[in-house]
Amino acid sequence: MNCWHCRRTAVAICRFCGRAVCEDHAQTAPFVLDLYTGKAGTTRALVVEDAISCGACAPRPSPVDLPELD
Repeated sequence: MNCWHCRRTAVAICRFCGRAVCEDHAQTAPFVLDLYTGKAGTTRALVVEDAISCGACAPRPSPVDLPELD
């Protein structure tokens, strides 16, 4: 598999979009693994701070409503 940016051999896959990246183009970004309700009734998130990111994709900063799944 080759890097999305430069076509060199890839060493990682973007957690957000699935693009392959080489060592030079790999970046990191926070990724939410799971949500749960804490003791005080507030929603909490389990987050990986350094998930691999390609830098080309643009994950949305806010959740998207999917009413058709309700």
